[in-house]
Amino acid sequence: MQYVSTRSGTATSSVPQSFSDILLGGLAPDGGLYLPAHYPQVTAAELNAWRKLSYADLAYEVLKKFATDIPDADLKALTQKTYTAPIYCNAREGDDPREITPLHVIEDMDGRAGTTLILQALSNGPTLAFKDMAMQLLGNLFEYTLAKHNGELNIFGATSGDTGSAAEYAMRGKKGIRVFMLSPHKKMSAFQTAQMFSLQDPNIFNIAVEGVFDDCQDMVKAVSNDLAFKVHQKIGTVNSINWARVVAQVVYYFRGYLSATTSNDQKVSFTVPSGNFGNICAGHIARMMGLPIDKLVAATNENDVLDEFFRTGVYRVRKSAETYHTSSPSMDISKASNFERFIYDLLGRDGERVCALFRKVETHGGFDLSGKPGSDGDEFKKVAQYGFQSGKSTHQDRLNTIRDMQDDFDLMIDTHTADGIKVAREHMVPGVPMIVLETALPAKFNETILEALGRDAERPAGFENIEALPQRFEVMGVDMVKMKAFIAGHTGL
Repeated sequence: MQYVSTRSGTATSSVPQSFSDILLGGLAPDGGLYLPAHYPQVTAAELNAWRKLSYADLAYEVLKKFATDIPDADLKALTQKTYTAPIYCNAREGDDPREITPLHVIEDMDGRAGTTLILQALSNGPTLAFKDMAMQLLGNLFEYTLAKHNGELNIFGATSGDTGSAAEYAMRGKKGIRVFMLSPHKKMSAFQTAQMFSLQDPNIFNIAVEGVFDDCQDMVKAVSNDLAFKVHQKIGTVNSINWARVVAQVVYYFRGYLSATTSNDQKVSFTVPSGNFGNICAGHIARMMGLPIDKLVAATNENDVLDEFFRTGVYRVRKSAETYHTSSPSMDISKASNFERFIYDLLGRDGERVCALFRKVETHGGFDLSGKPGSDGDEFKKVAQYGFQSGKSTHQDRLNTIRDMQDDFDLMIDTHTADGIKVAREHMVPGVPMIVLETALPAKFNETILEALGRDAERPAGFENIEALPQRFEVMGVDMVKMKAFIAGHTGL
């Protein structure tokens, strides 16, 4: 399997690469994101055989279609090491941690006969967020690859809350790896902040940026585009611009579908709380591989850039001052990095047009594919072919949904999952189960749980007093010169 840039075909586009070639990097040299040269297909016979597999074995079967340059025995050992019950031990009461991503079935959620909502629990990992599902594998892949060459890697990433802690917990203590993680200063929940900043491992560096997440993400992209600095400092990324992050998330769409159905003739839909478009992009890839997905519903919070596009065809990023700080902070994102991967497919894999459109994002703040006079194209009419729909949720919606789920089903959910359920209920149809991807356990956002329910969220063992732990972090402005100096000063390169 070879990988190409979403900006392939331009004068600066890179040549096709293997999975291992792109694993340790982030953006392609031309500034694009990597995608397979073609999507591998899944047969009906394979789907039937996969219904009987453990999560680790299913992950191996999916991943080997993409990581064709890693020996089968090594890849199988990596998935077995990653997806084991001891690592995913924070399951809700009554769940079997060996299932890794158990389902909670809620019949007739919207009051119409024949409608079923299913919550797919993805938050049983060490940091209680769905990012663990991919990050634990990424840590093992990094360690495996670096060990082959006695190499080292300096990870430079950005987080709006969950990516950072998942990455740091996956990389802490890994030989040859350092993590430099940016986060928006004072804009994460107290629990999220403590999870990251309380780590004392010498290979972990937390940097609180005086800005919003998009400022952090822009700095990561700037370093990725500075090829000389990137090479000299051996910079890699763990954000979802890293292809391995996305492909690891493809697996739980297969698990969710296979667990919710009994026949390949059945379809399901997925609703995904969406900020950076990485999670739902994995669903898009699963659908392109032939998984029988009906609809992919993007649920946004007040930062509704993606909802606006899927309603109108206009992609309009917000300025920092226009980005809301909300009670589902992991989705407080205006520039959805992975959106470029979908646009590449939507435009028929025309890398030159993709490059031009995303240059326009930088110069004019967005682009318009609505087909109206003066627009940049009319591809919005093709969006329905890919199954995409969308919706928006507000703080009051979040509170109402958290209360409804607790009162009606004795199920406590976090704020981002509440956004997903609220939007899912607007798109459910009889006969097609709707799977909502749970993004985190409610303990991570206790401030809003307390506001909604009048009581604290339950915490898994070991997290009872995490906010009281000593914290270690640096505060820095949006200054690339100082940021690069900080990295260089701690790598010794």
